[in-house]
Amino acid sequence: MSVFAALGTLLSWFADCLAPLFGASATAAAIVLFTLCVRAALHPLARAAVRGEKARAALAPKMAELNRRHKRDPERLRRAMAELYRKESVSPVAGCLPTLVQLPVFFVMYHLFSTGSGAGDLLDHTLAGAPLGGRWGGDLAGPHGAVYLALFVLIAAVAGWTYVRARKAAAGRPAPAGVPAGAAKLLPLMSFGTLVTAAVVPLAAGLYLATSTTWTAVERALLQSTGRDREERAKGGARSSG
Repeated sequence: MSVFAALGTLLSWFADCLAPLFGASATAAAIVLFTLCVRAALHPLARAAVRGEKARAALAPKMAELNRRHKRDPERLRRAMAELYRKESVSPVAGCLPTLVQLPVFFVMYHLFSTGSGAGDLLDHTLAGAPLGGRWGGDLAGPHGAVYLALFVLIAAVAGWTYVRARKAAAGRPAPAGVPAGAAKLLPLMSFGTLVTAAVVPLAAGLYLATSTTWTAVERALLQSTGRDREERAKGGARSSG
């Protein structure tokens, strides 16, 4: 049995369990629940990614100074950066590897919900009457336009919230090493890329994108907030002991 067939079977089981509550929209509800379960299982990797990002962000001022000092000597700059990473016990790819490990899972799920491959009649089911295989472009003004519009508004709201948080987080920080300052200012706009994608994929994939991006936004906000609280408590304890 292929991975898509296995996931399709599991998704069908979820839908059967949810049918008494959601009726004809049980498969759509199963997509949301299935996505939440997968994201919950991947949460430890997300925590590791955030820790790595914070570790690299803490080195950003020192990295900027090394770039300024050795900008005319790339080899010396490389050695200085390697020494800094070694001294601070931080990996150059901290925060990247956990994210890369998650990518194949996201690709498989996106492919499943975009094509219905291995999931039988997945795209033939409906959400409030709107077919899961339908797309916004053809149905936004149709009888089920409210379903697509609600999903669009949710994704846009999450993208806007993510954009605002990213701009605040980037304020006052130097651009990442190797990234031009102008390009760094545009990075937060990538959160709106989900809107473009959701506009051309089937409704089933749009549901997956909306659920996954909402989870990501809330998860990162909570992890970053928890990290700040810990840092403030640590600083408070250091001042008290001093």
